[in-house]
Amino acid sequence: MSVSEMLAPAAARDPKSTEAAIRELAAAFGNRLVTSQAVRQQHGHTTTWIPNQPPDAVVFPQSAADVQQVVRICATRNIPIIPFGTGTSLEGHVNAPQGGVSVDFRDMNRVLAVHSEDLDCVIEPGVTRKQLNEYLRDQGLFFPIDPGADASLGGMAATRASGTNAVRYGTMKDNVLSLKVVLANGEIMTTASRAKKSSAGYDLTRLMVGSEGTLGIITELTLKLYGIPEAISAGICPFPSVDAACNATILTIQSGIPVARIELLDALQVQATNAYSKLTLPETPMLLVEFHGSETSVAEQAERFGEIAKDLGGGPFEWATKAEERSKLWQARHDAYWAQRGIRPGSEALATDVCVPISRLAECVAETQADAAQAGFIAPIVGHVGDGNFHVTPLVDVNDADEMKKVTLFLERLAARALRMEGTCTGEHGIGQGKINYILAEHGPVTIGVMRAIKQTLDPQNIMNPGKMLPAG
Repeated sequence: MSVSEMLAPAAARDPKSTEAAIRELAAAFGNRLVTSQAVRQQHGHTTTWIPNQPPDAVVFPQSAADVQQVVRICATRNIPIIPFGTGTSLEGHVNAPQGGVSVDFRDMNRVLAVHSEDLDCVIEPGVTRKQLNEYLRDQGLFFPIDPGADASLGGMAATRASGTNAVRYGTMKDNVLSLKVVLANGEIMTTASRAKKSSAGYDLTRLMVGSEGTLGIITELTLKLYGIPEAISAGICPFPSVDAACNATILTIQSGIPVARIELLDALQVQATNAYSKLTLPETPMLLVEFHGSETSVAEQAERFGEIAKDLGGGPFEWATKAEERSKLWQARHDAYWAQRGIRPGSEALATDVCVPISRLAECVAETQADAAQAGFIAPIVGHVGDGNFHVTPLVDVNDADEMKKVTLFLERLAARALRMEGTCTGEHGIGQGKINYILAEHGPVTIGVMRAIKQTLDPQNIMNPGKMLPAG
């Protein structure tokens, strides 16, 4: 899909109906309904390269009942509704290609209950991962899904977020027990109970996790929690090549070492990270690793990993033994996107990701590096490589039509490469608008037909975050 196609409305919306809906919302919400250009633009574009597509208005609900009222007003007028968390998604999920109303969950940010004996909690969607973990710390609990940005947990569920801890703790789909969702008709659906498992009916929780706001709006989440590990150890291990680092990852996972995080940085990314985060890491391909457990188990895991790394030419394996050292190291990893932008000043970072079976990881990364070099792109690579997921970020001039054409072809080849290796076009970024061209090739017409049938049933007016996830047709 070209930029012009992304900007083109997929369906005609009546401007008079939009104006009437905004008047009705203003009467209901007062100063919690905002139509200023600056605020609308803040909600029409975030960390995506897709051009700004502002909504017609932004509303700030404070309860599920508020969300129901917004949906009912918009449904009556056939007005699009776009949920907004903290705006950290990368594929145009919160852009408003057809205008409409952005629903910002800034004010729905309460922790409603913590059931420490059951290892779960109930929260509103605007709670961020850092906020939740600060709240839980004194109880010896934590929520492990860490995409890097301090994203809202409602947004993380909507995009099926992942992150650095996924290799051990899974992704959002593995850690959401239940949701409350406002459907397109204004009704509230509860997808499940707090039980850790159930065989009762369709798994509607998993249907909603990853639906990107296209089937309903999440207003409450019940999440799994974990005990804070007795011991946490992290370290860095340089390698002579990306291939060696990937093979060390593969052997670590295949050996059954329960690594909590294992992150790849290629040499270009390490250079960028050193400059941005004021570090002095060896500027060579590198793995950042972390182990959770008892003092004894962590030491054993680290020793086994060190042996694997040494056999592949890696090392020395250096530990960050103090908590502040670990925090600085992982913050530098989380700041990779911002560090990348400094390599080519004035460029935009087109962050994208794919995920392949771990046995194909080294091959996929090597082919991607060669492709980027041949295309002439500066494209650092980072990855949650313990589950076969990596990110490549071409730095491009979005105002250069030729360069944009080249990068579009590069991204198409990357997605095709992942699919050829029995992987996916996105391990965690989601589809949104940016990857909408690839989903049909990944799933095929029958599966896409089922998805469209679900969408039509739950959202017959196509008002729930339209223009995302499913290709036109």
